[in-house]
Amino acid sequence: MKKIPENTFHIISLGCAKNLVDSQSYAQLMRKRNLIQTEKINKAKFILVNTCGFIHDAREESFETIQTAAKQKKPGQKLIVTGCLSERYKEALLDKVDGIDGLVGTRNLHDLAALLGALENETKDPLVYFPEYQRIVNQSDLNSTAIQGSSAYLKIADGCRRTCAYCAIPFIKGPLVSRPREQVLSDALLLQAQGVQEINLIAQDPTDYGLDLYGKPSFTQLLEELLPALTSVPWVRILYAFPGFEAQKLTQLMVAHKNLLHYLDLPLQHASPEVLKSMLRPSDVNWVRNAISNMRKQIPDLVVRTTLIVGFPTETEQDFKILKDFVEEMQFDHLGVFTYSLEENTPAKSLGDPIPQEVKESRRLELMELQSKLSLRKQSLLVGREFDMLIEGADPTQNVLVGRIWRDAPEVDGLVIATGKDTGDPFTRVRITGVTGPDLYAEQI
Repeated sequence: MKKIPENTFHIISLGCAKNLVDSQSYAQLMRKRNLIQTEKINKAKFILVNTCGFIHDAREESFETIQTAAKQKKPGQKLIVTGCLSERYKEALLDKVDGIDGLVGTRNLHDLAALLGALENETKDPLVYFPEYQRIVNQSDLNSTAIQGSSAYLKIADGCRRTCAYCAIPFIKGPLVSRPREQVLSDALLLQAQGVQEINLIAQDPTDYGLDLYGKPSFTQLLEELLPALTSVPWVRILYAFPGFEAQKLTQLMVAHKNLLHYLDLPLQHASPEVLKSMLRPSDVNWVRNAISNMRKQIPDLVVRTTLIVGFPTETEQDFKILKDFVEEMQFDHLGVFTYSLEENTPAKSLGDPIPQEVKESRRLELMELQSKLSLRKQSLLVGREFDMLIEGADPTQNVLVGRIWRDAPEVDGLVIATGKDTGDPFTRVRITGVTGPDLYAEQI
């Protein structure tokens, strides 16, 4: 049997884009230790699994991935687990999975370096490295970006000061920690220099950015500095906005800067004021109506995306009807629906989980069927229109290109399947010819 090279590592990144950014930061740390990244897990000395532990399904995926990696691990390989699942359930991980060599938390990425140093000495028991941190430690020496093709994620903050009743993120990540403007701008300019065509700004709550550093939310001020500097990045997208954000100021920025996409991702979670109150969320639904209406008047092609939770413990049939009527009324372009998952260390845990899973799933399907009809109606209006498509894949044997137009965010929205040839440019001009579910058909022009 060939010996595993001593200077190699492999990373498996699960969950959200913020985790993907952290995984790239971990890769930077490992390269600083003269380790070389490999795409082949069986060739890696260190296997790092960056987990998601946010909701039940994500936890199950993380557990399964770790168990698979542990079973496939060869002599000499070291399995390290980090991420939200590690932060929340380190004891359960050690109990359920044999073969883990190291566990490390999420609040200081540099803790991985200390763990790697300790793992260089052979140990029989798993090494658990969890120093106490009240908040996330800003990593000033690491880029907080993740590039995927011509698109990239740029993390501007982490942690959250909100107290949403269903959410464990403040428990896992701690309070809001914003990155200084100069760090964000430096990362953005580096992405531009690398030829990135789309920058997606991410955080637990981007619109809360800067409160901890500058005494007030300063997201629009960040955009005012960032957007003019990105002269060769045609797409800048915001993921996400919290209800109550500076809607008029953001609208003005979208109108003034061509590279700030007319895309609003506003996770509302519900539309019944009573359910929203029990969720400890903003419950002024009229604010939502007015904000979106005003933005649409000033930006007619505004794309609005939201996410909703069904089956929250206090949700009644009447509340669900309110939610359905609201979805019909608002005509969202994109919609995601999740069933409520009872989480440890959340305010909602005391409410229990009284709504049966089959009822939750029925409500989710009902909303998605409604949204499917609304989306089809909206998508059909795009047929015959021309767009620039960001190319994400090509099959020259079939004369097929796959990509996205600006209306679709990476990973969560639809794709465009177009006939045409890859010229090597990041963009190509297409005409929409058809619709299938969330995706579009097109032809190169």
